[in-house]
This record gives sequence, structure tokens and C-alpha cells, in this order.
Amino acid sequence: MKAHRHITNPEMIRNVAIIAHVDHGKTTLVDALIKQSGLFRDNQRVEECFMDNNAIERERGITILSKNLSLEFNGYRINLVDTPGHVDFGGEVERVLRMANGCLLLVDSFEGPMPQTRFVLKKALAAGLRPVVVINKIDRPDARVEAVEDEILDLFIDVGVEESMLNYPVLYASGRAGYAVRNMDDPRNDIRPLLEEMIKQVPPPAGDLDVPGKMMITSLDYNDYVGRIGIGRIIGGVLTGKSDIYRMHPGEVAEKHKIMRLYSYRGIQRVEVEEAGAGDIVAICGIDTLSIGDTVCTELCEPEPIVSVDQPVISMAFAANTSPFSGRSGKFLTSRQIRARLDRELETNVAMRVENATEERDTFLVSGRGELHLGILIETMRREGYELQVSKPAAIMKRDGNGQILEPVEELAIDIPDNYMGIVMEVLGPRRAMLESSKRLLDNYLRLIFSVPARGLLGFRSMFLTMTNGTGIMNQCFRAYEPYRGDIPESRNGVMVATDPGVATAYAIKNLSERGTMFYAPGEEIYEGLVVGERPLSGDLKVNIVKKRHVTNHRSATSEELEKLPSPRRMTLDQALEYVADDEWVEVTPDAIRLRKKGEARIGGRK
Repeated sequence: MKAHRHITNPEMIRNVAIIAHVDHGKTTLVDALIKQSGLFRDNQRVEECFMDNNAIERERGITILSKNLSLEFNGYRINLVDTPGHVDFGGEVERVLRMANGCLLLVDSFEGPMPQTRFVLKKALAAGLRPVVVINKIDRPDARVEAVEDEILDLFIDVGVEESMLNYPVLYASGRAGYAVRNMDDPRNDIRPLLEEMIKQVPPPAGDLDVPGKMMITSLDYNDYVGRIGIGRIIGGVLTGKSDIYRMHPGEVAEKHKIMRLYSYRGIQRVEVEEAGAGDIVAICGIDTLSIGDTVCTELCEPEPIVSVDQPVISMAFAANTSPFSGRSGKFLTSRQIRARLDRELETNVAMRVENATEERDTFLVSGRGELHLGILIETMRREGYELQVSKPAAIMKRDGNGQILEPVEELAIDIPDNYMGIVMEVLGPRRAMLESSKRLLDNYLRLIFSVPARGLLGFRSMFLTMTNGTGIMNQCFRAYEPYRGDIPESRNGVMVATDPGVATAYAIKNLSERGTMFYAPGEEIYEGLVVGERPLSGDLKVNIVKKRHVTNHRSATSEELEKLPSPRRMTLDQALEYVADDEWVEVTPDAIRLRKKGEARIGGRK
């Protein structure tokens, strides 16, 4: 579909980013905006959270990649950018804020401002965005709207905004019910008050239609038919499809290309247009070398400064799978293929770093914002058919000018029933956590705020859910590099390691299950060095899980009875990354997640 685009006056455009902590309802609110904007027929079936069109996003219920859409309201064009809420994808938030002139700051009516709320608000204010505060989920039975409103004011003061910025507008909304109001007593009919407030409060984009066309690339996409697609806001002038363009990057020589196709947004769809003007958010294709931070211009000019993002704090080693089961289910097996895939990831994932590991050939050190950041990449690769093995995540240390070791420290916010406070403090103490504040919430819940070294939180989430019987909620956000706080004792129990290859037997598993928790069931293939279970004690134990019952001529009265074995403990990828020890690999294939000891087994039986 191709449409002629009449250039819109920049005064009639509003570019708005939606920012919030994870699970505060950004994507659901966008659903309500789209459904009430007239994009769909009244009888048309519309899925929930359809902006989260990635399979992993739908499974996990979180936004990973930023999305663009456009709404028409009262003659205005409102370009919305739905950003990720999880701290590990903060790099995605930082660069797309360059496209916006204002932001909707969503805050849950019960949880209030959380660590990521502070992070995204500071980034938005640093980018010069005008905030509109939305207290979401006001229909919750445990909502505490007035208290949350006071906490938001404290947050603005705490991040050091100018006094004039404290006059921000506040709206009250329920994304799921599809309404927004300016006062709690107003009729709760529709989402129109929010749209009207965005037009009123968010300034129009600066830009002159009569200067040479210029645009900065802040996001990349890919399509099998048209290749690489660059997304960004037109800074000035007009861009035209099929026209010549210069690609520029600070410190590089300008390259001449041609815009093969120019796209604008109609709702959630990209529509090919002939021209687009200053202030609008568009997508272009036809430049294979396009990268994030590039400036494209119809005439030679100075490139825009590169968007700076916070650096990674966690690293992991990636390598080709060298286990005896290598190549059974994957399509991409070699280190060359893995490195090529990581290089492609770097083109769009600006908060990630990849370098060759020095200690071992064909091993790559991949650095990111957190365990989830790297875990999503690994999960995506295994679904694409890659086989690889990854190491335990490790915090990235630095040194200051005096040679002192610095480590990344995170802000940890946990909500727990008050009777679990003792055990949580007992576990976090040895992990070098420092309690900074505590606050009592409704229903005998406490909110505890800690500063914790990033290495102290590795493997803590699953332990936290277990110790609170699934009733606790934890959120973390990178704060700063601080002086090294000292060693943290190893907290994991010992494991059982297979000594012989073969097929696991019920006879062996029955005897071994008395010594701990097993990870495998009878009939599953085993190889030497595989981690097959966990002990209740420290120290690893070599076991023979493929041992068979010795057959004799004697017959027992109970020999025909079926053995009832406990169910094996199956680990997800996230759980395996939390559980793995320094001397182990997580083996990742399209059909399995395994743990094995380093150096215990290699392809062809070579150690």
C-alpha cells in the first residue's frame, strides 16, 4: 500500500514516549489508546498487548523492544513510542527518547515509584522531555492513590528537577478498563482526557520544513524483502522516497545512497509514503550499512552527536557447544556462526558489548545490563537453531584513578510479608547488602530498599521466591560503581556429576534420590560430566546414574512392583543461568538446557 503524504505542520505533531517500571501497564494503556482512536471496527476482534508482537514478549509478559505507532486525534498526529520497562533493557529506552518531545510517566497506584521509575525519569528529564504523570490501575482494590501522588512528588524533587517542572499534570487511569480522568471524582468514560492532555502539555517538535532534509537513526529493524530498516525522527526539512541521501557518522567519511522506500506509521502499521516532513517519525530502507547513531541528510552537513547509553555491568562467556551431544538438534554449531550472530545483535542492541576472550580460543565475552538482558539473547538464539555453551554471569569490575577496585552496585526494592523480613535480611547480609530504607504497606507488607553489589544478586531471585513462598516481589536497578565491598561466600549446594555415559535407570535414580534432588528421569541419555542432581551438602559427588540392577536367579515377592520415583527438577534457561557455578557450563540447544562440568567431556570423548 502506498500513499501520498501531505506534509504535516510540525505544530500539529506530538511525539510522546511512554515510560514506566516493568508491569505498571504501559502496553495495556497503549492498547486502550489504539482501540479508542478509531483504528479498528467496532466488531473487530483485537488481541490484548498486540504491541508485544514478539513471541518471547508474549510468553514473559514484558516489553523487550520499543515499538512505534501513530494516532490521529482532533487534527493532530500523535506518535507514540512504547518503551521497555525492565531495567535490563534500559539501553533501548535511552536511545528512543531522542525521538520524543514529551513523555507519559506511568506509575502503579499500589506499588508507586520503583527503581526503574527513577531511572527512566532521570533519562527523560536529561533529554529535555516534558512529563505527563499517569497514575495507572486506579481500579485496583488496594490502590493508594494519594500516597503514590506524594511519592511521585518526592521522586521529582529527589532527581533534582527545576521548580518549574514540579507543575506537571497528573491524570488517573485504568488501561485495562480503558479510561482516564483528570480528577478522581470525574466520570470514567473513555481515554480522551489523556489524549487531550498530551496535545496540551507536550511541545511540538522543533523543525523547519524549508531546510535540507535531515534525520537521525535511533532504531533498526530488518525485513527479508527490503533489508535493513532505519527508524527515527526527521530533524528538519523533507525526506522523499527514491531520492539521494548521504549517510554520515561522527569520525567517518560520508557515503551517498538512495532511499528506496520511505515509510510512515498509520496506527501500528508501516505505510509507504512519497514524502514526510520535519517532526515526523518515519522509517527508511535501502542503506545496507545503516547503523544506530547515523545521520542521513539530503545535503552534506554535520552529523548529529551519538546517543550515549550506560555501559554493561554483567558479562558471560559464549562458546560453541563441545559436549558429546553437540549437533543433535541445532543448525548453527560453529564459533564462526555464533560470532556472526552476536555481531548482528550489536547492530541493534546498543547496550551490549562483544569481545574475544583472552584465556580460550573461540570463546567470546558478551557483556550486557543484567542476567535477563543476556538471557533473552540466548533464548532468541536457541529458538533460531543455535547450539552454544555459556558460563556463569560475572560482574564487570573497574579501577579508579588511584587503582582502587570498583564494582557495580544496584538498588534492590523488595515487597514481602513482614514475617519474612528476618530470613531475607539473613540471606542478604553475607551478600554485602546494605538496608537503606523500609516502609510499611497494606496487608502487613513491607517495602525494603537495599544497595547490593551486582554479584551479590546473581542467583538470588529464585532463592528469594523460595524463601518467601512466592509471595515476595523484587525489582533491581543499576545505581553506580562503588568501592569493592569484599568477598561473598559461595551459597550453592554441591551437585551430583555423572561418571559414565549411557541411559539413566530407575534403579540408580531411586538410590541417588535419597542423597538429593535429581534433574533427570529414567530413560534419558547421560554423558560423563553431566550435572544430574543437587546434594543437600556442600561439595560435588561423582555418581553412576546409568547403573543397572544386578540380575540373579532369586525372585523377590516385591520384584514386580513398580518403583515410584520423585519427579525430576527441570530448569528453565533463566534458572540455569542463576544456578550454574564457576566451573560449569550451561549447554543450550534448541531442545534442551543442560548443566555440565568444564573439561569433563568433549566431542568424541576427548577431555
